[in-house]
Amino acid sequence: MSEAGRLVVALGGNALLRRGERPDSDIQIGHVAHASPALAKAATDHELILVHGNGPQVGMLALQSGSDTSLTRPYAFSDLVAETQGLIGYWLQQGLANAGLVSQIVTLVTQTVVDAEDPAFRDKTKFVGSVYSEDEARELARTNDWSVRADGVGWRRVVASPMPHRIVEIGIAEMLLRNGVTVILAGGAGVPVIEGPRGLEGVDAVVDKDFTAALIAEVTNADVLVMLTDVSAVLTDFGTPSQQPIREITVAGLEALTFPAGSMGPKVAAACRFVKATGGRAAIGSLDEAAGVIDGSSGTQVLSG
Repeated sequence: MSEAGRLVVALGGNALLRRGERPDSDIQIGHVAHASPALAKAATDHELILVHGNGPQVGMLALQSGSDTSLTRPYAFSDLVAETQGLIGYWLQQGLANAGLVSQIVTLVTQTVVDAEDPAFRDKTKFVGSVYSEDEARELARTNDWSVRADGVGWRRVVASPMPHRIVEIGIAEMLLRNGVTVILAGGAGVPVIEGPRGLEGVDAVVDKDFTAALIAEVTNADVLVMLTDVSAVLTDFGTPSQQPIREITVAGLEALTFPAGSMGPKVAAACRFVKATGGRAAIGSLDEAAGVIDGSSGTQVLSG
């Protein structure tokens, strides 16, 4: 099922830092190193754009910033997203090069334009940071003025997640792609910005990286959109004894099912959006099985129809 052409791969922040793992750099670098051979091959066979999430990483930085008594106020989420773009981009650049990719690789600090009136600013759903017990999460929420919600068996902080409307640096990315450069674009889904009276202004939010990846794949005329996460496939009846992996499904079939809004839901919606808009293929699967998810032999493959 593998195709040549242009490929957008989105890496989940939870794929780089698994549930229950300490947020140490060597653990995350290890996950990058494990996935890098498959990603390096994809970059050799395709024009490749890598988009990555940053939920655990930006949450950790926000916690550090919020507890730093030398600061007048914590750093804005938009600033912290930019920090994670450099950090995770560096890990990916090094991992791909060490895995044998000989072409040039670059990380672009990327801004994603969102609507200041997006209802997501009033209904916060995007999970960021570490997993806590309910008591720990509620205490942190009280101390730091957070919003928290249950995420599976644990609890996590939630922030606003407005929809992406435009990628400011997309023209630069396309120029680099045409010149054989692998581009790490819109890390953490891009620094969230609004178009204010003085121009672009950062806002306190985290855009969903799967919706950003779908937008990028659509506007750059990508052939395939791949979303790599910490599960092997989309599952029916998730969390129940009857859960089963979906290996291949049409958009119509996928849209007839229901998925959790804060985790698999955005991936499914992003896959459907891309396939309906372009007629291309979308895939969702595990970072550990990246090669198979990309070539169509693993994960969940979403097709038009």
